[in-house]
Amino acid sequence: METISVALILLLAVVISGALARMSPIALPLPLFQIALGVVIASVANLGVELEPEIFFLLFLPPLLFLDGWRIPKEGVFRDKGTILELAFGLVVFTVVGVGFLVNWMIPAMPLAVAFALAAIVSPTDPIAVSAIAARVPIPKRLMHILEGESLLNDASGLVCMRFAVAATLTGTFSLAEAAGTFLWVAIGGIAIGMGVTWSATKAKNWISRKFGEETGSQILISLLIPFAAYLLAERLHCSGILAAVAAGITMSYVEQTGQALAVTRVRRSAVWDTVQFTANGIIFVLLGEQLPQILAGAAQVVHETGHHEPAWLLVYVVSINLALAALRLLWVWTSLRFTLFRAARRGEALVTPSWRLIAAMSLAGVRGTITLAGVLTLPLVMADGTAFPARDLAIFLAAGVIILSLVAASIGLPHLLKGLELPPEPSHQEDEDRARIAASEAAIRAVERAQHDMGEGRSDADLYVDAGARIMELYRQRIDGRSKTGEERDLARKIDEIERRLRLAGLRAERDEIYRIVRSRSLTDEAARKLVREVDLLDARFRVT
Repeated sequence: METISVALILLLAVVISGALARMSPIALPLPLFQIALGVVIASVANLGVELEPEIFFLLFLPPLLFLDGWRIPKEGVFRDKGTILELAFGLVVFTVVGVGFLVNWMIPAMPLAVAFALAAIVSPTDPIAVSAIAARVPIPKRLMHILEGESLLNDASGLVCMRFAVAATLTGTFSLAEAAGTFLWVAIGGIAIGMGVTWSATKAKNWISRKFGEETGSQILISLLIPFAAYLLAERLHCSGILAAVAAGITMSYVEQTGQALAVTRVRRSAVWDTVQFTANGIIFVLLGEQLPQILAGAAQVVHETGHHEPAWLLVYVVSINLALAALRLLWVWTSLRFTLFRAARRGEALVTPSWRLIAAMSLAGVRGTITLAGVLTLPLVMADGTAFPARDLAIFLAAGVIILSLVAASIGLPHLLKGLELPPEPSHQEDEDRARIAASEAAIRAVERAQHDMGEGRSDADLYVDAGARIMELYRQRIDGRSKTGEERDLARKIDEIERRLRLAGLRAERDEIYRIVRSRSLTDEAARKLVREVDLLDARFRVT
């Protein structure tokens, strides 16, 4: 009962944090509210939460990494793959070395291997936090694609580096050659396992669905189990469960393109995964706030051992690490940009030199978030000989401080840097989208013609099928006509589409309100009302996305 009560309190805190963030007159990132709520909970009640690192890692990281891989826009990643790879791998190693030595120099009580582990933990960035910060100032799409691609890959590279640093702490030895060989095995093996688990699971469920029909609930449950299966199998085979989860998510995005799942399955599954992401992210930050007083006490003890008797030195350490992270990122982004421009000049391409604000925004957008927090909370509690893991509380506190300070700094600085910021133009996909809509509509017309012929053949009321088919095909022909026009006619057609979309939404709102009014008057059963409202909601969602 106690465990269930704690889980319910954490979930309630996540719900309340969302409401507080929406009510706040100042645009602050949601994680700050969640951490604050966790501190409030710790001050009024001792929940007695003891985080087992391995369980925490397994519970939260596989689904979050899987979803990142599943939903990341692949075309943006492939277009800017050079920049993304430089940030996701080169910058991570640069950060681990630079920040690791800095932390060890500032805090001699923290062993070098632990300092490297901390540096690896704070290297991954969080685009979700950036999106929340810049909600009032839209982020240019291309910049957001780069940040998303970087985050997906540096999550894996940073956490793998952390695992090596922790292993070096536990064993007391480290061999670069051995680590390189091990890295290749754990990386290649993890990627292969993640791809294999997703491919085999989807093939099996698709075969069963074709033979015996599809049940939406089980399809959603399978998608929830895949990241855990990939992670556990990879870890059992001594490969990277982190990379397996990421690879499983990327593979999921490709196998889903076969379109074999039912439409209702895709709609409900998307809603379930949105809830999982919101809940997991929220619980992680609420747990941090709940653990923060205890972590602060342990961190102050380590600071005392360094000869600094004032807890204020903790703030000095946090600010110093943040400044080092920002400086290293700024240096790397500037160097990477120079290198990219040099390669473009060698190829004879036209050069567009980005402004200093772009470089500053790219650097400031390196906000730390969920993955950093989840990673640092998985540091072992004890060494192999049973002694306490050195400076664990201090490492957790410093990582938490980096997260909070980077969120605050980006909240203040990013809106100013992003306002009016111009990037190299994003390639327009409108023509591709129009061609796809035309091709889909033409395919639909052919299918309707065949179906009405087959359904009405030999029947006395065949004209009814012809009339019904003509009404449906007319809608598709209107879509083809509107998307086939060019110039001013195309702009006019799109304006008419927008007007029609708004009118349809107004009509759908009226439909829904009337259905609810009829239900309240007890003139319609709840079951029938749910069916009608769902039909309206699906159409509403369609026209809002359009």
